[in-house]
Order: sequence, then structure tokens, then C-alpha cells
Amino acid sequence: MNYWPVEAANLSECADPLYQLVKNVSDQGTQVAKENYGCRGWVFHQNTDLWMVAAPMDGPTWGTFTTAGAWLCNQLWQQYLYTNDTVYLNKIYPLIKGAAEFFLDFLVKQPGTNWYVTNPSSSPENFPDRPGNAPFFDEVTGSFIPNTNICAGSSIDMQIIHDLFSNYIDAANLLKTDKEFNAEVTAKKKLLLPPKIGKDGSLQEWAQDWGQTEHPHRHLSPLYGLYPGDVFSFTKTPEFMNACKALLGQRGDESSEWSRAWKVCLWARMKDGNHADKILKGYYKDESHVQLLSGRGKVMQIDGTMGVTAGIAEMLIQSHDGKIELLPALPDEWSEGEVKGMCTRGAFVINMKWMQNKITELEIVSKQAGICRIQLNNKMKVYYNGKRVNPTTNPDGTIEFMTIKNATYTFRN
Repeated sequence: MNYWPVEAANLSECADPLYQLVKNVSDQGTQVAKENYGCRGWVFHQNTDLWMVAAPMDGPTWGTFTTAGAWLCNQLWQQYLYTNDTVYLNKIYPLIKGAAEFFLDFLVKQPGTNWYVTNPSSSPENFPDRPGNAPFFDEVTGSFIPNTNICAGSSIDMQIIHDLFSNYIDAANLLKTDKEFNAEVTAKKKLLLPPKIGKDGSLQEWAQDWGQTEHPHRHLSPLYGLYPGDVFSFTKTPEFMNACKALLGQRGDESSEWSRAWKVCLWARMKDGNHADKILKGYYKDESHVQLLSGRGKVMQIDGTMGVTAGIAEMLIQSHDGKIELLPALPDEWSEGEVKGMCTRGAFVINMKWMQNKITELEIVSKQAGICRIQLNNKMKVYYNGKRVNPTTNPDGTIEFMTIKNATYTFRN
């Protein structure tokens, strides 16, 4: 979560430590993949430490989370999407390929189906209300807690692997390499257990339609594919958006700091700026926040601070759905404003002003040559070096035009 706002904030260089972490942990992760699972590639579980531990730790319910390394690879991929830097892509390609190799070997068929799932698996940090999972009394905490959350094919696992395979396929195609392995990943991606909608209309958290033991809940694991993942969107999967919204509503608005931050991001992806703003206000009112630094009791949680930054960025600009959307989740109270220097996928820098919820000034700088595809609510004209640019208008109402590297494009009413 600390790295969620980095690319949108045009601070790609700040993600260098994350790359180094993933590179370092993949070394031991290769050994763990071979010795623990008999798999190729590399794997990393739910947390690590100074010694770059990749093996499961802290107990079986947490240690069964095998997709942490894949999640981090998906985050590394974001930097390529925002920069179109092929030198960087060549650098991260072996890490993405190694993670994909692991899951090609690790995935197994779900009994009675042709779908592939992770096993063992878990949905951090929630516990399913299922037969045989009766709570037991914990003498340390003095309360009843569920028995286990170990399962097969949790929704977050399948969403992370969906993105990992998609990112690998794109990377291999761009670099024109590993044709046979690419075909293998492409074929296995089609057999991943797909998302499901439960009988209550919400997105399922597990492969089975189980309920949860705690309501509401701070953890949002099954909504990874909405944010920060790229599984669900109004364009790609409109049939799942109401289910995502239903699950998000069930989790509630009040929560710990990092969870509130994630909920801001999720409501922004749902294009509900007023709801995102409501959660932001709750975040700011928390008495533990000092100088906008997130705190839980007396312990600062920097991921809350960074996550909120990412959420605000998503409220103002989104570019995950094959187009740039300006003010996609603008709250009513933010009807007037200005931002400069924000970045989008495709390597475009945005400077803009708005009044009465409409863009009044817009400038786009193309950091790399490429097609700029943007959705505007008003019919602004595009200029480069004082000359009119004639963009193509697409059936969905977006406009697109070819850009020149380092060129600045001005939009006027």
C-alpha cells in the first residue's frame, strides 16, 4: 500500500526500493518454491524481514498466502504502464516470469471441475462461516475465534494470479520473447477459477458461497481485483460491479486507518466520489492522526497515509480502463480545484483546473510517444504548438490522437 500512489504522483523513482526487495526475496523464494512445493520459479508468502525470508511464517492461517510475491510483481508492472520504459521492463521481466512459473506448477484442478485453483489458500484476514469451522475459546485473548481460514482458490488468490498472467503475457509480447512459455501461460489463464456472485448478490470471497464470521470487516481481500488489481471495471466486467459494490457495502465505512484508505480507493473505482469523501472525512477525524500521519493507537501506520494519497489520486484521475478519465469520482464538495504533475498509464502528465465539476483548463505532456485516449465531458479542442490537432472520436465517446515524445498538448473550449 505504501507504493500505491507512487506512479500516479509521478514519483516512479521512489519505487526503486520495492524492486530491490522483490529481487532480493526472489532468491530465497526460488529455494522455497523448489523445497516446499516442488515447483519452478519463486514464491513469497505474507511477509518478510531483514533476512529476506520467503517461507511461510507466523502460523498456518497466514502462511498459506502464497500470492504475495505475485502481488508485488503486479505492482512493479504498474511502473512500466505509467512510464513505457522498456529498459525497466527488461529489468523486471525475469521476476514476473519466475512468479508465473511457480503458479503454472502450483495450481491444481478444483475437484469436479476443469478450473484451476491455489491449494492451500486463504483470504487474509477473514474467516469463513462454513461447516466444521466452529469457533474455539482462545485463552490468550479471552474470546472465541474461528478455527481456520485455510481453503482452496480464495478470490484474492485467483484475482492476483489473473493479473500476474495477464501482465506476463503483455510483457512477453512487448519484448518478443519466450513464445512457448507465453503460450503456456495464456492457456492456463483461460482455466483459472473465475469470480462468482453469491446468493446474497455480493462478490464471493471464497470458491464456495460461504458467509463470514465477523460483520462488518476491515479486510477487503476479495476486492483486490477492483483495486489495486485490474480484474473488475465498468468497461470490462459490468456484470460484476454491483456485486463488488454490495460486498464493499457489507464491509462498512468505519475501520482501521489502512482499511479506510483502501476503501477510499475502492469507492473511487466505483465512481462514487461522495462515498469516498465520506470515508476520507472519517479518516481525518480520527484523533490518532497527527499531521495527516495515520496511527493506530500509539503506533503509526504509514500505509494508511500512503493509501489515502492513492485514493485521492483515483478520485481525480483514473487510467486503468484503457482510457484517461478526469474527475471520475469527484465529490460534490470538490466542485472547484486544480492539480499539476499527476501521471497516468501511457506516460502522460496531467495539469488541469475545474470549476462547477467541469474541466476548464487542461494540459497533457506526453513523456513517451504514443496514443493518448481520453474521455472528456465537454467538447474541448486539442492544440500542439498552437496548431489544431484533429483527434479520432471512438464509439464510446472517447477521443484519441498520436502524441510526440516530450510534447505538450493544450485543450481549450
